[in-house]
Amino acid sequence: MLTDTHAHVYWESFREDLADVLARARAADVQRIVVVGTDVETSRAAFATCAGVEGLYPTAGVHPHDAEGATEADRAEIERMCARAECVAVGETGLDYFKLFSPRESQRESFRWHLELARALGKPVLVHSRDAHEDTVELLRSVPGVRGVMHCYTMGRTELGPYLDLGFFISFSGVVTYPKNDENRRAAQAVPEDRILFETDCPYLAPQGQRGRRNEPAFVLAVVEAAARVRGMDTAALGARASENAARLFGLPRP
Repeated sequence: MLTDTHAHVYWESFREDLADVLARARAADVQRIVVVGTDVETSRAAFATCAGVEGLYPTAGVHPHDAEGATEADRAEIERMCARAECVAVGETGLDYFKLFSPRESQRESFRWHLELARALGKPVLVHSRDAHEDTVELLRSVPGVRGVMHCYTMGRTELGPYLDLGFFISFSGVVTYPKNDENRRAAQAVPEDRILFETDCPYLAPQGQRGRRNEPAFVLAVVEAAARVRGMDTAALGARASENAARLFGLPRP
């Protein structure tokens, strides 16, 4: 069994063929998909997409791109969704200093709010971090007791230490398959076996060989294969271990 721990299968690009997308995922042995919200509207869409579908699990949160525009009413709605039993994580949240669609201070304040909510609910947090390593670590350390995952980890081995020390899981995406990303592959080689996860972040970041196409959960197999090669492991064994890790982090049924 494989688990795609971060997917956005409610996007418009999946509207016409979601049933086929999920069938292809199951054919590739991707039996569980965490469907991640990035604002109130998409968080509601994540819950609606998962409702009544075995193996799909929703989350709710506000992406750092949208931090500045989130209102108190939005936060109240995100909190209500996160408190629901079927919600397996808080987020996507975090910091993105690459595009700066929201000011840094708005992002930091929103990230801290999500971290405190995750701690209060006892649920993991999904952390986005781009060009913001130092501030991400600082904020994670400022809210002790939070557990979670560094989603779509694109950094190298050098930056891993603080996240592992904090008990966080590390999730790799199609980025680890790209020919020039040797540092990211070194990170995939170094993460302890009990902390590694895999994701697509679909419809974005299709793995090498599928680049230029819409990404989808079935393609997480290529991510696992790439990590297995650099770790010298059997793909099935690594995929199964990562699914055990996902079950432990998100409270999913054991594979």
